[in-house]
Amino acid sequence: MMVIYKITYPNGKIYVGQDRTDSVNYFGSASSEFIAKDFTREQQRDSTIRKEIIWESETTTPAEVTAKRT
Repeated sequence: MMVIYKITYPNGKIYVGQDRTDSVNYFGSASSEFIAKDFTREQQRDSTIRKEIIWESETTTPAEVTAKRT
């Protein structure tokens, strides 16, 4: 199953990505340094990140899922 997902960070920033394996623990490949700049140390201690599957297919090709995301 291939999916397109939306991740929403506590500061309201949104990341849309794809996962070709539909792994429950995959949250993209965001840079830890980049994300840390947006959060205080206290915010880093307690935060919630939301992952939503916004599209999925069992029959799509990798090229099709990439095209769908853009």
